[in-house]
Amino acid sequence: MSDRADGELLAAWQAGDRRAGAALFDRHFRAVARFVRAKVWSEDEVDDLVQTTFVACLEAPARYRGEGSLRGYLLGIAYHKLQKLYAERARRPVDVEQVSVHDLGPGPSTALARRAEHRLLLAGLRRLPLQFQVVLELSFWEEMTAGAIGAVLGEPEGTVRTRLRRAKELLAAQLRRLRAAPALLESTLEDLEGWARSLRAEL
Repeated sequence: MSDRADGELLAAWQAGDRRAGAALFDRHFRAVARFVRAKVWSEDEVDDLVQTTFVACLEAPARYRGEGSLRGYLLGIAYHKLQKLYAERARRPVDVEQVSVHDLGPGPSTALARRAEHRLLLAGLRRLPLQFQVVLELSFWEEMTAGAIGAVLGEPEGTVRTRLRRAKELLAAQLRRLRAAPALLESTLEDLEGWARSLRAEL
């Protein structure tokens, strides 16, 4: 079943084939879990968001028309679920252009990383407004193009390119504000994308 296309598996799952659903889950679980893990406060929340993301995909078959990747579609659902979680946590609508994960409460996610550079990077990412954190992580960890990220977020490609440039600037500024040891800061900033990509395996 692993050689069947995503669209075929999704159609079979929606028709009641549980094995097709399990195959889709196995194929995309890590990407969805990685996407939400650095943006929440506990593994229970990771599990809940992953589950509700896949359930939403199953229950809204008309929304996925085979355009773009199913992984991107799932990540788009997860992004909306995150925004809903943040609004519940803040007890008000959350402006993703202004509010960061850190603003809503410190979390344990930096403990996931073994390397000091990775822990510093995670701390910096969690201090970015959500819309900037998201585009960086989709670029670094999912290796998505600006066009693919735009499809996830419902944004024009040009907007995403501009946001990516700004996000890298903001991340560097946040890392400096964290006042890490000079050698650690220098090491992290010198190869920001390299450290970000290597962090992917730990999430």
